[in-house]
Amino acid sequence: MTKHKYKSEGVRKRSAPFPWLRVRPEMALDGMPKFNLDTFNKAYFDRLRSQVIAARDRGIYVSIMLFEGHSIQFSLPPWRWDGHPFHKDNNVNGIHGDPNGDGYGLESHTLKIPAITALQEAYVRRVIDTVNDLDNVLYEISNEDHADSVDWQYHMIDFIHNYEKTKWKQHPVGMTTHRKLGNQVLFDSKADWISPSKFRRENDPYEVDPPVAHGDHVSILDSDHIPILRNDHARDQRSWVWKSFTRGHNVLFMDPYLEYMKDRNYPKDSKPDPFYNPIRRNMGYTMRYANRMNLAAMIPHNELSSTKYCLANPGSEYLIYAPSGGMVAVDLSSTFEMFHVEWFNPRTDKTIPQQKTAGGDIRSFTAPFRGDAVLYLYR
Repeated sequence: MTKHKYKSEGVRKRSAPFPWLRVRPEMALDGMPKFNLDTFNKAYFDRLRSQVIAARDRGIYVSIMLFEGHSIQFSLPPWRWDGHPFHKDNNVNGIHGDPNGDGYGLESHTLKIPAITALQEAYVRRVIDTVNDLDNVLYEISNEDHADSVDWQYHMIDFIHNYEKTKWKQHPVGMTTHRKLGNQVLFDSKADWISPSKFRRENDPYEVDPPVAHGDHVSILDSDHIPILRNDHARDQRSWVWKSFTRGHNVLFMDPYLEYMKDRNYPKDSKPDPFYNPIRRNMGYTMRYANRMNLAAMIPHNELSSTKYCLANPGSEYLIYAPSGGMVAVDLSSTFEMFHVEWFNPRTDKTIPQQKTAGGDIRSFTAPFRGDAVLYLYR
């Protein structure tokens, strides 16, 4: 199934393999055999494991999205709900995931149908059994699901946590949300990581001034949910990365070079669009600093910098973003240590060392170049 924004909307496409076997003689709506929801398809789980291993061997983490909530809300027929295994005409088990008959099947992502919940739990157990021994795994319950799915998602978060307690390894479980649902349900969840969304209004904080991450969840800011990509200014692409990083978030870029975007059409042989190089490069720059710093000890400290964008382990190191460059005041009054000082230009990838400075007071530093700047103080 496809999301509403893609050119192929409304065109029938088959995906294979599915988690469940298809058995004859009865035919599903797509002209293929119906699903037997009591019998898993080994090929599906073998492929899942092989792909996670291939990613591991390349140093890549995999977020396994267990369920898809966007398409059953927003895709058009025939493949919004008609292609789903829980459609009453697509399985031999009598499972009916759309009891109100509205053609969406949203009830299948609630706790209203115990038989479906049991099938979903069995599927999740099988996924966990398939990849539990691998370290490069995260779980996401569902992609941009609907408002009535919250209790179901909470249930699945608890289910994974409880089941993995019986296993050798435990993996982070994540929850994301659609913009219509709001972010508070993420903050209230028991998920290990969350991905807040931009609300549909101008000057949303997650786009222009990301709030400090709460700290009780790993926070991932996804460019698919926070459409900074529609901004035509390279400076603002850079700024969003650094503002998010120094406020304690992790930036995730949904690179559109092989996707269809509303205002940018890409040929089939397209390569990464250089328009988005500022966001790609600056994600790399933040990773470089993350690897240099004792990141586990770094906490957002707005109060220590005049710019209000500061990651710090007070008395040890400070990483500060200055969206407009110029002079930056840093509160070093809690320490008498000596600090190395360097400026980083996120536009040119140039680092400029400065004279050391002593703690014991509020110190001022002026960027040696124009435009946004990064200041790094370290012992």
